[in-house]
Amino acid sequence: MIPKPLIMKTAIITGASSGIGEATAHSLATEGYAVVLAARSLDKLETLKSDLLSKGFKALAVKADVTKRDDMKAVAKAALDEFGRIDVLINNAGIMPLSFLKNLHEDEWEQTIDVNIKGVMNSISAVLPAMMDQKDGHVVNISSIAGIGVFQSAAVYCGTKYAVEAITEGIRLELTVPYNIRATSIRPGGVETNLMSTITDQEVFAAFEPMMSSVKFLQSEDIAKAIVYAVKQDPNVSVDHVCVRPSNQLM
Repeated sequence: MIPKPLIMKTAIITGASSGIGEATAHSLATEGYAVVLAARSLDKLETLKSDLLSKGFKALAVKADVTKRDDMKAVAKAALDEFGRIDVLINNAGIMPLSFLKNLHEDEWEQTIDVNIKGVMNSISAVLPAMMDQKDGHVVNISSIAGIGVFQSAAVYCGTKYAVEAITEGIRLELTVPYNIRATSIRPGGVETNLMSTITDQEVFAAFEPMMSSVKFLQSEDIAKAIVYAVKQDPNVSVDHVCVRPSNQLM
């Protein structure tokens, strides 16, 4: 019997220009995935794409803003045009402009909701038709330990991550049995990324300085390993959520 040729799987990664997204692109490419890199910074995406191509991997870069539904539909179309299928969506794009409610950072609240919730939904809606048609797929939502516990200065951020947890569970309940679409929530603790750079409330830094100086933060590659673990499971195995935090981070 002549063995059937292996089908190269394709993964779309939002927020792929740096941090967890960039590390995940390298990890999934190493595992044999074609990776579709999506972010607002096309220059950084092209640099990452060139690096992956130079190593013999398959990669495509598409400039996109997850808050714009048409942008994400264009990413999905580009993935299908280039690679013929969409197997995995890594919903990684997110922001964390922590602030105390009393300081009324209303514009940041709205932006956080737009990116962390609407952006997740825009990405999901863009890939679902292809996944449903092929009756196979995996949505990995990058949540946070903030999605399972609330802490001061993070009411809005935690609210968005609680929403991500609910959305992930909704995918599992509605789409796994009829369409074989699995869903995983990855819940990182402290990771050394540029998320903290979006914080403008100076009281936040003062409040969290003791923890930030005592905790040895994870690297983006640590979260990428958890993502690979989830998506590489056998089809009958559902990894609903994975919590990955520094071993000395107690909260």
